[in-house]
Amino acid sequence: MNPFLRTLSVASALVAVSGLAAYKSDETTTPNAENTKYGVTAATDLKIPAGFSATILAEDLETPRHLAVGKGGDIYVKINKLKDGKAIYRLRDTNGDGVIDEKTGFGDFKGSGIFIRQGYLYASSNTGVYRYKLNEKEEVIDVNNPEQIVKGLVSKGRDEAKNIAVDNNGYIYVNVGSYDETCKEAGTNKGKMPCPLLDSVGGIWRFKTGQLNQQYSDGTRYATGLKNVVGLDWNSSTNSLFVMMHGRGKFHDVFPNYYTPQDSEKLPAETMYEVHEGDDAGWPYVYYDPFQKKKILCPEYGGDGKITGGEKAINPVADFPAHFGPNAVLFYTGKMFPAKYKNGAFIAFHGQSPVLKKGYMVAFVPFKNGKPSGPWEVFADNFAGTDLAKPTGPIQHRPTGLAQGPDGSLYVTDDLNGTLYRIAYKAPKK
Repeated sequence: MNPFLRTLSVASALVAVSGLAAYKSDETTTPNAENTKYGVTAATDLKIPAGFSATILAEDLETPRHLAVGKGGDIYVKINKLKDGKAIYRLRDTNGDGVIDEKTGFGDFKGSGIFIRQGYLYASSNTGVYRYKLNEKEEVIDVNNPEQIVKGLVSKGRDEAKNIAVDNNGYIYVNVGSYDETCKEAGTNKGKMPCPLLDSVGGIWRFKTGQLNQQYSDGTRYATGLKNVVGLDWNSSTNSLFVMMHGRGKFHDVFPNYYTPQDSEKLPAETMYEVHEGDDAGWPYVYYDPFQKKKILCPEYGGDGKITGGEKAINPVADFPAHFGPNAVLFYTGKMFPAKYKNGAFIAFHGQSPVLKKGYMVAFVPFKNGKPSGPWEVFADNFAGTDLAKPTGPIQHRPTGLAQGPDGSLYVTDDLNGTLYRIAYKAPKK
């Protein structure tokens, strides 16, 4: 297919994708008792489904990334840089009135990942992982003396965040993103075969939660062929790990004979995978084309935009428009939201599609029997604060982290203006 016809084909497919992503309601909810109980500011700019409400719990949090919420209500937010020498915020309601009135900083290692599981708070730096012992309310007992359980992971300035998930069997899963998008031979546009980067980056490594000072040699390369995973979560209903991979960058700059600039705006898909030990998602050899619905051989390895590849690589369980930037995935297990959300996946998208003019949103993927059961939908929109098709000002907020509260509410961080949101649901009176 020549580039012109390919562009037409992609454009036609985008119409279908746009239909799947279309926002189902323009209604923005107003504050109610459930809303105002937890804060003084209603997030009225957000577009959310009827029955839901959103509040702003905190602002100016200095590049908040992922977060975790303890059963006693403490909110732990990982920030991506040191603030007064600290890189974790503990937000607390000290008097029980539902309003956060205490912010405490601890931890002297910048990074992105944070996770609560079975009596510990796990938090990552760009080279390793630490853990803090929790009490019965899931409050950190000693903020000054974390135990380091993983160290020595590769960090070279690009895609260096070590995002994490913990299972129910004593293992922690750590993303090690690749600092190189294509794994090319120096001075050429030819890809290395095999790619030597995969020995230490471009995958998920598994370590034991209870062993200190582990390095690569102590862990297992659980899954490979994943350029960079910013969002991952352990799905307890399937007893398996799900990850969101950021797609690679431009094709047309180096391979204009195969790809147009318009193609580079639409390819490759952002992808969700269910991964098991030994799985290979195919990077850097292949990418997933959301319009042809198949794995395509990368041009560095002899591809031309239509040759398939990756016969042994796993397929994504869901795909999303290019450049959406999935930064978090969360499987919802709470009881507050309507039944359709139970065991489904919320995804925080940190970027936007230059073609669809959509992005900076929290989406939802319904699941049934452990698999996506329908098209994804927009759940919370307009974090950007401006019409992306006809912007009248700068982007205001970028969703980054997701967490479920003990009552089943949903927490969302924004790493652009440092905002923390809480989204709740109250069934309408009959």
